[in-house]
Amino acid sequence: MIRGMDVSAHPGTQTRAGAATAFGRPRRTGQAWLGALAAVLAVLLVTALPARAQPSGEPLDVVATTGMLGDAIKAVGGERVSVTTLMGPGVDPHTYRQTRSDIGRLTRADLVVWHGLNLEAQLEKLMHDLARRQRVVALAETALPRADLLADEDYPDRYDPHVWMDPSLWERVVQAARDALIDAEPASRAVFEANARAYQLKLDELDDYSRKVLESVPPKGRVLVTAHDAFRYFGRAYGYEVLGIQGISTESEASLHQVERLVGELAKRQIGAIFVESSVSERNVRALVEGAAARGHTVRVGGELYSDAMGAPDTPEGTYLGMIAHNVSTIACALGGDAGQPPAGVAPCKK
Repeated sequence: MIRGMDVSAHPGTQTRAGAATAFGRPRRTGQAWLGALAAVLAVLLVTALPARAQPSGEPLDVVATTGMLGDAIKAVGGERVSVTTLMGPGVDPHTYRQTRSDIGRLTRADLVVWHGLNLEAQLEKLMHDLARRQRVVALAETALPRADLLADEDYPDRYDPHVWMDPSLWERVVQAARDALIDAEPASRAVFEANARAYQLKLDELDDYSRKVLESVPPKGRVLVTAHDAFRYFGRAYGYEVLGIQGISTESEASLHQVERLVGELAKRQIGAIFVESSVSERNVRALVEGAAARGHTVRVGGELYSDAMGAPDTPEGTYLGMIAHNVSTIACALGGDAGQPPAGVAPCKK
């Protein structure tokens, strides 16, 4: 059991951009023009703005791409940081593109943190351009040795970016966040180091809780079927086989052959529960349920998991600790285990 774990949420923002077509040719919608304008502004602002000096006594202005990174910065920085998160609940980082307001926030920041490892694929060029003039750190990409990373099965020269699914790996990303904050404001080193130590204790508690709860699932039932392949580090850490309908990136489309193969696995192995994800369409998961039913096998949706984005602000799942605890509890209950007493604020799962 995790005692005294603080799973209070830190708010983020949510934005999206899109496009439309007409008569087979691209048509410039308002959103499309916004995307084009944002790209132009990115070049102009990156080349024109000097690096910012931190005003004495004011909190560091930090912009994080994902909610998980923003939560880590808030936990380590405490009152010495003001954190803006670009991607809010339900936003897919694999396909996210910057908006005009994002450009403004990024270029004004004292520190920009992004994940790297091809997670924010559409933002990579912008981040590298920003790094020429500002303090920009790809926390996961720089914190973890390649030997600890899992290769992308579709692209062998890339790595699976979903390292936050293993709290023991995420501890190292938190350490990198601490170091980035110290580099940005050396005078607050003692504060950042103390906060990081306290937060890492909570991560250790989360890992212990997760291991205990997930081990309660019968070995035969330790198969996790999800909308996309975001849980491989989770599977490696806790001894679960993981099957994703889509690949590591949600930009990859599930083929009919892949869906049929998974339907066959569900029926053959009598897998009783599969999971939807908060930031991925349910369409393919529902196709599995229907396909299994056509073969005489009943499979249910075991619950919603948080994969590439945290939950809503001001909820337990709106923090990294609460997000992972929710996933662990939901998976254990759906697969025949015992979730025990979840952390404070996380609702008990229903079997």
